[in-house]
Amino acid sequence: MNPETYLRPGLALAIGLLIGLQRERDKSGPAGIRTFALIALSGYLIGLIGIRFGGWAVFAGILFLSATLIAENILKARQAPPQNSGATTEIAALLVFGIGIYLSDFNHERSPAVLFAGVTALLLYYKTPLHQFAHGLRKEDVRAIMQFVLITLVVLPVLPNRTFGPYDVVNPFKAWLMVVLIVGMGVVGYLVYHRIGSKRVGTFLSGLLGGIISSTATTVSASRFGRDDNNRATAAALIITIASAVSLIRVLVEMAAVNGKDMLVTAPPLITFFVLFSLFVFLLYRKRSNEIVHLEPPANPAGMTSALVFGLLYVVILLGVAATKEHFGSSGLYVAAVISGLTDMDAITLSTAELMNRGSLDLTTGWRVILVAALANLVFKAGIAAVTGGKTIFRHIAPVFGLAFLAGLAILVLWPPHQ
Repeated sequence: MNPETYLRPGLALAIGLLIGLQRERDKSGPAGIRTFALIALSGYLIGLIGIRFGGWAVFAGILFLSATLIAENILKARQAPPQNSGATTEIAALLVFGIGIYLSDFNHERSPAVLFAGVTALLLYYKTPLHQFAHGLRKEDVRAIMQFVLITLVVLPVLPNRTFGPYDVVNPFKAWLMVVLIVGMGVVGYLVYHRIGSKRVGTFLSGLLGGIISSTATTVSASRFGRDDNNRATAAALIITIASAVSLIRVLVEMAAVNGKDMLVTAPPLITFFVLFSLFVFLLYRKRSNEIVHLEPPANPAGMTSALVFGLLYVVILLGVAATKEHFGSSGLYVAAVISGLTDMDAITLSTAELMNRGSLDLTTGWRVILVAALANLVFKAGIAAVTGGKTIFRHIAPVFGLAFLAGLAILVLWPPHQ
């Protein structure tokens, strides 16, 4: 006896009971735990009939279920004053019925059914938080989300997924995919900032969100925040150093997204640098400042102009790194890393990770190039803090940045090469 004969209807029953349990507890709609279980089993049975006698049975089953749900709602509307209830339960019932039909075909994998059931259960259970999130969005937040949808679902699919140009490294689809990655991280930080960070925010959270969105922009804002008030200097310096440390997590995420298969080799030295950097921040600022800060709100990261600029920058740096390696060898890459890291860490990180993923750059040189860019970016942000925030801000961040820079150099020199 094939175990699937019992496993699949059992899975359909379990899915129906799961969704029905949530609907029963929520007391919403015309169906509860028993009804949903029966709907799932009915879908499975109708699917078997459809396999044997044709698709008309499936169509008839869906039509019958829809008519039953409509009739139930009509009867309830006549018995009590009409209510402005949604169609969530009815849609969930049709989905559970469809999952039962899907599971009836042994040629289909079970995992998609489990995935759909789990997502459906979560969407039903988290009704209140989702509604609160949607109602709490500002017009600017919705605009950022819609612009991200434009960048992701409209522009990305139409780009050709093949390489062009010199050195055979520029792939429009992959290049824009990097834009999607960077904009996506920025949008997440942007939304979190305006839901949490725009209220009364302490130094740690400001630095954390700043590192997610843009550590360079956070350095500028925090330096301005503490420039004319010595009492704010410690808080401003702490924000800058935390954001700079957190930006390394962003670098690791980008590396994993582009070249996850080699992270066991490329990630440890950068994780070590992050841990040491964070330790220096903790040791030098053990007395956490509870000062409330009001930094300048971040700009919308999903603008088409900024996306195009980053995409162009990524392509230029990708070509530059490939050309440098071709004509000057690995030593020339470090010069390119310093120049790129002075302005932007994302482009050099993604381009280097892409070359490692293609096998065009060895792993040891790759992570070293990224670390050199990070150290150059650290120097650049120290200069920003000195110019924008003055001597007081610079005096506070100099020990942390200095120790972090020395730690990075030590890792470059002492870390053993990959065999």
